Amino acid sequence: MKNLLRALKALSDETRLRILNVLLERECCVCEVMQALDISQTRASRNLNVLYDAGFLKMRREGLWCIYSIDYETIESWGLDLIEAVRKGLDGNPIAAADRERLKTAVRTGPGCCIRAS
Repeated sequence: MKNLLRALKALSDETRLRILNVLLERECCVCEVMQALDISQTRASRNLNVLYDAGFLKMRREGLWCIYSIDYETIESWGLDLIEAVRKGLDGNPIAAADRERLKTAVRTGPGCCIRAS
């Protein structure tokens, strides 16, 4: 029950739903999330960490970058159902569509832009 509660709390925020939306398109580093959502580095990192701690994301290092993606391998089955519900819920949403459009031009910026704090 504790894991489900943490997951549902993680999904109760617009920024985190928008982050999942872009990660459903492709893996991203913090700076790419920042560009796609037009948010600060602090806000992007904080919300990526919440999703990571809730079990939705995995993170790998590529040099100084932390690359986030949806953790399809180890997420519980109900977590996959929640991610699918997010996908369906954002289908046709203009904010989600604009985020995905900005993601197309998002690039990894200078070294150290995405160092994971935790």
